[in-house]
Amino acid sequence: MSEETLKARITAEMKTAMRAKDKPRLSTIRLIQSEIKRIEVDERIELDDSRVLAILDKMSKQRRDSLSQFKDAGRDDLAAQEQSELDVIAEFLPAALTEEELQVLIDQAVANSGAQAMSDMGKVMGILKPQVQGRADMGVVSKHIKARLSQ
Repeated sequence: MSEETLKARITAEMKTAMRAKDKPRLSTIRLIQSEIKRIEVDERIELDDSRVLAILDKMSKQRRDSLSQFKDAGRDDLAAQEQSELDVIAEFLPAALTEEELQVLIDQAVANSGAQAMSDMGKVMGILKPQVQGRADMGVVSKHIKARLSQ
């Protein structure tokens, strides 16, 4: 029995949202699918789960940025819309890493890469990015790595 791909799961969720007449959820899932389809058409490739995960991660980051801007501007209506989209996108992302799990992964990556100084940060990020994609904010990961390498 093969595990369902992320694209197939998104399509199945779209059909479920259509049947349930859940327009806000359906709208967000269609946004996800259109972004996947756009990249597939532009690059003439079939996206795998890791690439779909990267797209979802990017969309999630965009929503978080917009959400904070709308809250700062006092636009609660638009903030609620962004939060709703963020919640739907988050359903397709893997479970977030805890602070402890993230620290363990960073320690392993630093040890494996032999990183000693800030100039080695790219090596550590290269090892970590595939492991934490969609499970942790890369900005937070970057801050942790900087703190670890500046000790």
